[in-house]
Amino acid sequence: MPPAKRIRTQGHFRASSSLSRPSSPIAGNTPAPAPASSEDYTIGWICALEIELAATQEMLDEEHQPLPQDASDPNSYTLGRVGEHNTVIMVLGLTGTNSAASAVAQMKSTFTSVQFGVLVGIGGGVPSAKADIRLGDVVVCQPSKDCGGVIQYDLGKTRPDGVERTGFLNAPPKALLSALKSLKASHLKGRVGFLNHLAKLSSQSLFARDKAGPDEEEENCNNCKKEYSVRRQTRGEHVLVHYGTIASGNQAMRDAKERDKVSTKLGGVLCFEMEAAGVMNDFPCLPVRGICDYSDSHKNKSWQPFAAGTAAAYAKEPLLLLSPAKQRLSARAGLAV
Repeated sequence: MPPAKRIRTQGHFRASSSLSRPSSPIAGNTPAPAPASSEDYTIGWICALEIELAATQEMLDEEHQPLPQDASDPNSYTLGRVGEHNTVIMVLGLTGTNSAASAVAQMKSTFTSVQFGVLVGIGGGVPSAKADIRLGDVVVCQPSKDCGGVIQYDLGKTRPDGVERTGFLNAPPKALLSALKSLKASHLKGRVGFLNHLAKLSSQSLFARDKAGPDEEEENCNNCKKEYSVRRQTRGEHVLVHYGTIASGNQAMRDAKERDKVSTKLGGVLCFEMEAAGVMNDFPCLPVRGICDYSDSHKNKSWQPFAAGTAAAYAKEPLLLLSPAKQRLSARAGLAV
């Protein structure tokens, strides 16, 4: 197959759909022996849904056998290696910020050497004149002058003129933000490992782009009828990576008018999701979201597998740029947060 095209436009990275099809590094292989103890794992990878876990497992360079687990720990873990990092993958039992906070606290208690990691999965996009967000695109949390990168939009004080949001969420860990800068520089020069990771899923029909269906969004829809949906024109390249603010809350956003209203009040967000706000202050991590819908009344699950795959493929790349030695030094010096 021809090599993948790489195009950079308006500060974003576009990835074409011309992907090679290497075999999965763990498919059909017996799990490798696990490290001696839970203390040997240093990176945490959090996802919320089974489809996100399935995509994440395909990103492992090596899968480990499970370690004995304390009966008091209700979490489900997958152990393995990503690059040079022993990584623990945790799938949340329930969606929502509160569930995420509780599960992460337990993971940190079991895997005491895990200092930070990634929060990876699907999200609802917010298309706008500034961000040509499409289904299957990737949104990566990036701090701004006024925000750490994630805003809990449904928490605050009720006032006559609306809800005043309170509190402030931490930014992603400095070690991963530094890796993002190196990653963007590599993309500018055409070195895009992200495409290679995504190709690992292409041989499985579940994660194939052509199984997702048409790219449709709601336009001035007041009563959730199919005839009010609008099919978006083909953009050419099928994956675009966006960097900016993510809105997080305990309820799924399912209304286009409310979506745009909240986004405007927050200064413009790229997507809505349901876990990051419960994690950021207790577990330094980088949220990465694959766009599976437009946060409107036409939400469905047809794009979830492909979106989970694009998010997992991207999330692997900054971890590969993270030196284990620098990671341990950052953790000891308190620089990881």
